[in-house]
Amino acid sequence: MADRPSRGDVADVAIESLATGGRGVARIDGYVVFVDRALPGDRVRVRLRSARRRHGEADVLELLEPGPERIEPTCPHVGACGGCRWQALAYPAQLVEKERIVRDAIGRIAHLPDVPIAPISGADDTLGYRNKVELTFTQDPELGPTLGYHRAGRWDEVLGVERCFLVGDAPNAAKDAVQDWARASGLEAYDQRLHEGHLRNLVIRHSARTGEVLLVLVTSDVDLPRQGNLVDELVERVPGLVGLLHQRNSGMAEATRGHPTEVVHGRDHHREEILGLELHVPWNGFLQTNTAMCERLYGIAIEEARLTGSEVVWDLYSGIGSIGLALARDAGRVVGIEVVPEAVEQAQANATRNGIANAEFIAGDVAKAVAPLVEAGAPLPDLVVVDPPRAGLTPKAVRRVLELGAQAIVYVSCNPTTLAGNALLLVEGGYRLESVRPVDMFPHTPHVECVARFVRA
Repeated sequence: MADRPSRGDVADVAIESLATGGRGVARIDGYVVFVDRALPGDRVRVRLRSARRRHGEADVLELLEPGPERIEPTCPHVGACGGCRWQALAYPAQLVEKERIVRDAIGRIAHLPDVPIAPISGADDTLGYRNKVELTFTQDPELGPTLGYHRAGRWDEVLGVERCFLVGDAPNAAKDAVQDWARASGLEAYDQRLHEGHLRNLVIRHSARTGEVLLVLVTSDVDLPRQGNLVDELVERVPGLVGLLHQRNSGMAEATRGHPTEVVHGRDHHREEILGLELHVPWNGFLQTNTAMCERLYGIAIEEARLTGSEVVWDLYSGIGSIGLALARDAGRVVGIEVVPEAVEQAQANATRNGIANAEFIAGDVAKAVAPLVEAGAPLPDLVVVDPPRAGLTPKAVRRVLELGAQAIVYVSCNPTTLAGNALLLVEGGYRLESVRPVDMFPHTPHVECVARFVRA
C-alpha cells in the first residue's frame, strides 16, 4: 500500500474488535492497526509507533468516546500496569471475546470450523482469585524500596502498587510487611539497568482454602540483615504464614528458578486442596494460579476422560500430579511423565499422602521418555492427557503421542493458538477433534484455557 500511514502519524479510529493477545483492532482507510489498551466500540486518537507492510501498531493518545462495554475499573493502575488489562471491559463482554478467540483459532489455524465449541465457563470471582504473584522491587526516590509490577511493555521500569486486587488480603498484608521491613533495612532495590542494588523480587503463594502463605524473598548475593526482625514482623502481620525462603540471584535475568534458595523460617511448601485432594505445593512447583477455576478445569478434563474404572491413563506434563491423581480415582492405572525431577518426587509424595496406589510418576522429557517406556514394556494407554506449557506440544512430542495410539486424548491448553496448531497435527495423524470447552481461568486478561477431546478416527 503506497498510501499506508507512516510511523508517528496521528489518526482518529474506531476499535472494531480485539485480537488474540488483547489489543484493539482498527483500520485507517483499510489498513489494519493494532491498538494497545483499546476496547471494542472505543473511538480513540492514536499515534502509530510502527507501520509494517500489512499492519501497524499504535498507542492511544486520547479516548474520544468510550465503547458500550467500557466500565470504570476497580484498580487505579489499569493501563499502566502490565497485568489485568481488560479490567475496563465488562465481564460478560470479556467472556464473549474469549470464546471468539478460541473459535477463531480452531477455525483459522486448525482449519476445523465445524468443531463444536462449548459456551465458555466463566469465573465466579473475578477479583482476588490468584494464588501466586511475583512482585518486583523498585527504588522510590522518597519512600525507598517499593514493591510492584513491571509497567506495560517495559522490562526496566516497575510501577509501585498500593494494593493488588487480583490477590486477597493475606498476600497484600505480606507485601506490605516485607516492604516496610525493606525500607527499614538499609538495602536498596535492584536497578535492572545498572545492575546495582540488593532487593529484587517477592514471590507470594497463598491458598484461600487452607489459609497458608509461603513467601520467597529474592535478593542479589547479599545476606539478609535483621532476619529475625523480618520473621517476627511476618508472623505478626501475615495470617497463615508457613514459610519464608531467601533466594540469591546474582545474574542479570529476573528468573526465580535455578538460584540458591534456603529456608529462613518454616517450610518450603504450602498445602492446597483441589477436588478433595490435599496437595503439597513447593515454592517453585507448578499449579494453576486460580484454585477455584483450576478445580473447574480439572473437573471438565475428568468429564471428557469418560473413564469407567479400568483404563490405563498416561498423564504427560504431570507436574506435581494434580490432574493425574484426580483421574486415578476412576482409572485402572495412571502413569505420569514430568521433566522436573523435584515435581516428580512431590507428585509421588502427593499420591502417598492421598492414599492413591495406582499412580506412578516418572522423570523425563515427553519427547524423549515415551519410546523407552514403551520399549521397557509399560502398558500402552487407553487415554492420554496432556497439559503442556504455553508453547504447546513440540512436533516431536506430537509424534510420540501419536505413536501411543490411545483411543482418546484430553488436551488441557492455556493457549488456544498452540492448541489449534497441535490439533492440526493430531488430526493429520489420525484423530478427530470432538469438542473444545473454554474456561476463563484469568478474568481481566486476554488469557483463556481450554479442554479439548480428541478421538481416534
